[in-house]
Amino acid sequence: MVNHIAMISTSFPDLEFQPGGDLAGAFSADFASHLAEHVKVTVVAPSGQDFTEQMCDVTIRRFAVPSLPLSLLKPYNPRHWSKIITTLKAGQNALRQVATESRVDHIFALWALPSGYWARSMMLSKGIPYSIWSLGSDVWVLGRVPVVRGVLRRVLFDAVARFADGFVLKQDIEQICGKECLFLPSSRKLPEAGPKQQADEPPYNLAFLGRWHPNKGIDLFLDSLAQLSEEDWSKILEIRVCGGGPLEDIVKTSVNGLKQAGRPVTQEGYLNRQEAADLYHWADYLVLPSRIESIPVIFSDCMQGRLPLISTPIGDLPRLMEEYKVGVLAEETTAPSLARAIGRALSSSPAQFSRGLDKALEQFDVKSAVVQFLDSVQS
Repeated sequence: MVNHIAMISTSFPDLEFQPGGDLAGAFSADFASHLAEHVKVTVVAPSGQDFTEQMCDVTIRRFAVPSLPLSLLKPYNPRHWSKIITTLKAGQNALRQVATESRVDHIFALWALPSGYWARSMMLSKGIPYSIWSLGSDVWVLGRVPVVRGVLRRVLFDAVARFADGFVLKQDIEQICGKECLFLPSSRKLPEAGPKQQADEPPYNLAFLGRWHPNKGIDLFLDSLAQLSEEDWSKILEIRVCGGGPLEDIVKTSVNGLKQAGRPVTQEGYLNRQEAADLYHWADYLVLPSRIESIPVIFSDCMQGRLPLISTPIGDLPRLMEEYKVGVLAEETTAPSLARAIGRALSSSPAQFSRGLDKALEQFDVKSAVVQFLDSVQS
């Protein structure tokens, strides 16, 4: 019987020490909160210093790491090796301390690496079973590094259960380790922003929300805006570009260039949950220009906010857009193709996607995901 679960995550929200932390892995906090309604939950997560905090019924043990976010540490960069080694030791020691102080029945690793590595170490040393929830960027990026791919395979193989937040990713994990993987959608609960009335004619409001990182395609989006026709711009009321990350200089330069050309584009920073909910309520379309993705949290956010998407055809998004009819899909993951998709959306009515948005929302629910996870672990 599983009574105490230790969740170890590399991106558990930490607003004080990690700008944008409420966006990166934000759904893990909601998952932990709902999981704590069924079992005791202790979260182990990195931060700028060691400390313990309480989030309702969830205890969060923070361990100090030399650099955040961990996603910026690259194993193929020798200059990062010292920080990576220090981080690996810190996470392993923090998880061992939690397991030593209190009986832990199961470890849930968010995500495959390095969290799965830490969980597997505890399984080998203390016999505590573990399961893994993988993200697309986690497997598809790190899985390309030869030595790291071997570690990834062992970590996935030894887990008692494997979960993926996308259907394509689920198949890839099964191919990597030769064992079953289950689909577990990643979603968070947004605060209410009031009833939304979908616009049925232009001009429309467009938005981008996410990390300004090559994987998230913010540069593709900004390049596509420069390729829109005058007719397209006549159908746009305003565009808000929200987030932050390593491509900030590119975003600032591109937005300033668009402004100088008289385009109604504004740049904003990271948004908290209420601000994100307000953005979804304000926008008529959200643009999702990712290069690497399975099913992003933004997808379920938009379902809650009744906000149709304009998306690149990556990961599971073509399947979801076709099944639920929740927006416009680009033909290719390029700026010209995305510009054409934006043009098609501007010539359509966001209101036509209402039924599909309601249907998709039924599947992407955090409480249902918690029950599915517990059923798999308990069995």
